[in-house]
Amino acid sequence: MAPNSDADERNDVALSDSLAVTLTSLSSSSIKKRSLLTLPFDLVVEILSLLPVKSLMQLRCVCKSWKSLISDPKFAKKQLRASMPFTTHHHLMLTFLDRLDRPSKFSFMAYSLSSFFAEGTTTTMELEYPLIINQTSFVQCAGSCHGILCFHHDQGVSFLWNPSIRKFTKLPPLEIDGDSPFDLSFGYDNFSDSYKVVAVSCCKFSVINGIRVYKTQVKIHTLGTHSWTEMQDLPFGHIWETGKFISGTINWLASKNWRSPKVILSLDFEKESCRELLLPDLGGVLDLEMFKDCLWILSHGDTFIDIWLMKEFGNKESWTKVVRVPNNGGIESWSYVSALYVSALYVSEDDQVLLDINQKLVIYNSSNGTFKDCNIQNINCPWMKRDVYIESLISPCF
Repeated sequence: MAPNSDADERNDVALSDSLAVTLTSLSSSSIKKRSLLTLPFDLVVEILSLLPVKSLMQLRCVCKSWKSLISDPKFAKKQLRASMPFTTHHHLMLTFLDRLDRPSKFSFMAYSLSSFFAEGTTTTMELEYPLIINQTSFVQCAGSCHGILCFHHDQGVSFLWNPSIRKFTKLPPLEIDGDSPFDLSFGYDNFSDSYKVVAVSCCKFSVINGIRVYKTQVKIHTLGTHSWTEMQDLPFGHIWETGKFISGTINWLASKNWRSPKVILSLDFEKESCRELLLPDLGGVLDLEMFKDCLWILSHGDTFIDIWLMKEFGNKESWTKVVRVPNNGGIESWSYVSALYVSALYVSEDDQVLLDINQKLVIYNSSNGTFKDCNIQNINCPWMKRDVYIESLISPCF
């Protein structure tokens, strides 16, 4: 799907907001209700699919047919497809920890992604976490797919949660060889029409020419089943970050050992096999992200960070440099980038970049070379995790 222009998106957002206001007032206007309910049902479906999830959850009480429609998994997929192109349906969830020692307290805040790129106040709301968190435990989000967030507690509890519809489901217990720590990733298998959670754990090694060479154990859980299945071990000892979902695959930055160069390791859900994706010829790689159904990477020099886009998945020649973010005052020097945490969270249609720089959220405007502080409350907490998700009606409960 071709990206919409900013003007097109503003018009569609205005239409969506107008529809939401009109439709949610139906209960107080029987004349409007009767008029709308006489429309052809196919047209009603098209209209409702344009609305945000919050409005749709309210409209379930209009009549039985609407409640049935909005609860239908096929309609949920239609609404998701309609929402994907628009920044207004995407949110940034920040997980805050008030202190690093125990006892500690977590809080979960969601911010409208579009409000970061607009003038005025950033739209925010506190999310109601579905489980009771022990003050001695640690909680971390392992990414999102289609509006569903994957969480893991250090006490062995993992679950999927859609905060837009307030539904969650716990995952079956996971056993890893040798009690090694593991990382979770989450995505969707187009071939089997199922959601899958992937657990990877670096747990085995051998010594070759004096160097420890590790292998990584991989297990997969398919939502709706009650167990994990084991894949063949991967010949990569280091998975550098949580995997990113795109086009039926999970993708990690990985290397065979500490000294070997990084590559993108891609797991195909349909084939349940992995392959390496080659990086462009560049400097050190900081981060791997997914925006708008494409892989993006951050690479760095002494005074800048480049953001690269893989336009055609799996094709090395399709890597294209999109934005160069300079060290332009007020930002810590890229010359200390080895100790600096930098991640690109989102790139707007006009190439404005939302960056996380050592837990400071800033917008870089590539058209005029300026930085803008996002001024998020609680941003000075000792630990913060950030994840972008899209609001949806997709249920994690199968």
